[in-house]
Amino acid sequence: MLLATAGGAAPQGGGLMSFLIMFVPLILIMYFMMIRPQQKKMKQHKEMMSGLEKGDEVMTTGGIIGKISKIKEDYVVLSLAEGMEIKFQKASIAQTLPKGTIKSIED
Repeated sequence: MLLATAGGAAPQGGGLMSFLIMFVPLILIMYFMMIRPQQKKMKQHKEMMSGLEKGDEVMTTGGIIGKISKIKEDYVVLSLAEGMEIKFQKASIAQTLPKGTIKSIED
């Protein structure tokens, strides 16, 4: 009588298997939606940084636009105006701009 009134259910045998069936696709979805695109972005940024050359027009992550006047191992010197140069880490370069962008902005 006591066992019947406890209302306890018997443990299910497929608990671990059903957990894995739901967990593995979730991990795969996270990989393809979040991790893989971020890795591609990092690879493209690294390639862009290695391809920087003197005279390239670039924009920093802070939105500063300038022309590269010197390139060191981990740093670039941007010329913002005649006689005005600022040193940045290469990693802070967000993108390269098409030639003539600075000239078109000034006009």
